[in-house]
Amino acid sequence: MKSFEQLFEQLTETASARPEGSGTVRKLDEGVHAIGKKIVEEASEVWMASEYQSKEEAAEEMSQLIYWTQVMMIKLGLDINDINRYL
Repeated sequence: MKSFEQLFEQLTETASARPEGSGTVRKLDEGVHAIGKKIVEEASEVWMASEYQSKEEAAEEMSQLIYWTQVMMIKLGLDINDINRYL
C-alpha cells in the first residue's frame, strides 16, 4: 500500500529512470492529450463502478484515476504542493 506522496515519488522516479516497456513512460511520451484521454476513461470507470459495482471495485478504479492524474502532474511539471494549495 502506498500513500499519495509515495505514489508521486515512485512515478517521478519512473519518469526519470524511463524503464524499458513502461506504460507510464509511454503515456508521458505520448503527451498531455493521451494522458488526458486516460484520465477521462478512468473517471468514467469510477462513475460506473460507483453506480453498479462493489465498493472495492470503485476504490480500485479511484486508485487508477489518482495514478493517471499524478502522471499528468508530472507531465505538466506540477508537484504535490501545487495541488495542495487548492485543497
